[in-house]
Amino acid sequence: MTRAFDVTPLDATFGAVVTGLRLVAIDDATWRDLHATWLEYALLVFPGQHLKRDEQIAFAKRFGPLEFDMAAISNVRSDGTLRIETDQTDDVVKVLKGNMGWHADSTYMPVQAKGAVFSAETVPTSGGQTGWADMRAAWDALDAPTRAKLEGLSARHSLHYSQSKLGHVPKKTGGDYSGYGFHDGPVPLRPLVKTHPETGRNSLLIGRHAHAIPGMDFAESERFLEGLVDFACRAPRVYHHDWVPGDAVIWDNRCLLHQATPFDMTQPRVMWHSRIAGDPVSEAGLSS
Repeated sequence: MTRAFDVTPLDATFGAVVTGLRLVAIDDATWRDLHATWLEYALLVFPGQHLKRDEQIAFAKRFGPLEFDMAAISNVRSDGTLRIETDQTDDVVKVLKGNMGWHADSTYMPVQAKGAVFSAETVPTSGGQTGWADMRAAWDALDAPTRAKLEGLSARHSLHYSQSKLGHVPKKTGGDYSGYGFHDGPVPLRPLVKTHPETGRNSLLIGRHAHAIPGMDFAESERFLEGLVDFACRAPRVYHHDWVPGDAVIWDNRCLLHQATPFDMTQPRVMWHSRIAGDPVSEAGLSS
């Protein structure tokens, strides 16, 4: 296939670096090719884009309506000062730490996210990579008995649960964190095996928000889910990106997990996240 851009696959079961185009100036034919490439690789990395706020939001909207248009993922406060890593009262620091566990976005919401556009404005001199893991390849690598067991299982997904494992109970009022995800509504139940609505490929739906498999006691559920994450998030199914300011990526949240990684929080890190809303037909939780 002849494309208007170059695609270099990553050294993993998924992902590619895309060069030779500007995301702010793609025509409809190029967009269709780019979307097909995204469905194939699940993660696309675009070096040197330096997207402005309105440009990133417009690009994200080409993939569908947004769950939210843009949020800073950062240790820099609005007044320019840096958050203190050891501050046990800072909800933002606690969430930044929590994001270092493998997860998919918004599985704790009524409708799971479709994907996300993420870009780098300011990066520390070391650390601060973002990792992704291919849950399609993880499913493919499982043995037949494990697949058969998984087919009938589901798990609850909750940000309250995942953050509580770090000892984090968010403040009800005040503070700098918006409280997004810390709702008091029903805890979604989601199958552990997910079929992609556009490609038809099966993948594992696991990660740090998943817990409480119906039919298992708590300890058994924890061991089983932790074992799945440990198996799934191994080479060649993982890729960690070393950010350069101006980089942008888009990933498919319906078949990848991702994680933040530690960095020196005495240095600023400013990233921008635009979250693409999931289709309620395919991304809603199970009725329970």
